[in-house]
Amino acid sequence: MDRILYTAMSGAKQSMDQQAVVSHNLSNVSTAGFRAQLHAMRAVPVQGEGALPTRVSVAATTPGSDFSPGPINHTGRPMDVALEGDAWIAVQADDGTEAYTRRGDLEVDGDGLVTLVGRPVIGDGGPIVVPLGASVSVGADGTLSGIGEGENPEALVDMGRIKLVTPEQTLLRGADGLFRPAPDADGEVAALPADENARVASGALEGSNVSAIEAMVSMIDVARRYEMQMKVISTADENAQRANNLLSLQG
Repeated sequence: MDRILYTAMSGAKQSMDQQAVVSHNLSNVSTAGFRAQLHAMRAVPVQGEGALPTRVSVAATTPGSDFSPGPINHTGRPMDVALEGDAWIAVQADDGTEAYTRRGDLEVDGDGLVTLVGRPVIGDGGPIVVPLGASVSVGADGTLSGIGEGENPEALVDMGRIKLVTPEQTLLRGADGLFRPAPDADGEVAALPADENARVASGALEGSNVSAIEAMVSMIDVARRYEMQMKVISTADENAQRANNLLSLQG
C-alpha cells in the first residue's frame, strides 16, 4: 500500500482533532471568562526502514490556552464581578481541590454557599458560607458584605472575602474547564497564595476572548484541509486499483 495513505490519514485525523477544538471554542463564545484553547500541528518525519526522507506525518501539539483578556460587559448585577489584570478566582473543584477561573457570575445557592456555576467559591478559610436570604454585594478587594436575617436584619455584615490569586506561572486547563498550576516533580499541585492587591469590578462580567468570526473562518479552513486529505486518500486508492488492474492484464 502506498505510504501516502498513512501520511494523508494522519493529516485527516489531526484536522478532525483541530475541528473539535475550534468547535469547543465557538460553543463558548458567550461564556463569561472563557479562555480559548489553542491547537497547533507540526510535521514529523516518518521513521523506519525504507521510509523516504520526503515522507512526513503530522502530530498535534496543544500549546495551552489564549490568556488574552475578554471584553468587559456591564450588567448592573451586584453579584457579577470582572477580574482586573491577571487575577483569578479560587473555587473548589469536584475532587475537593483548589482550582481557578475567570468566570465571575456569582450566586447564592440553596445551601447558602456563594457558588460559581455550582462550584463553591473559596475564601480565607475554605468555601464561603452566606446566610440564606442575605442580600450580598462584592467589594473591589473581593470582600463580601450583606444584609441578612437575624436580630438586626438591617445591619451590614462582613461575610468573608473571595480568595483572589495572581499566578506567576502559566496555568493549565483541566478536563473540568478549571485552571491549575503545573504539578511539581512529585506530581503534586500546590494551591496558589492569595493576592491582597488583586481587585475586581462589581456589576460587570468579563466575556469570552473567543472571536466568533475568527472561529468560523478557522472552522471552514480546517474543513477544507480535511477534504483535501480525504481527496489524497481517494486518489491514492484509485491509483493502486489501476496498478493492480494493469498487473492482472499483463499476467
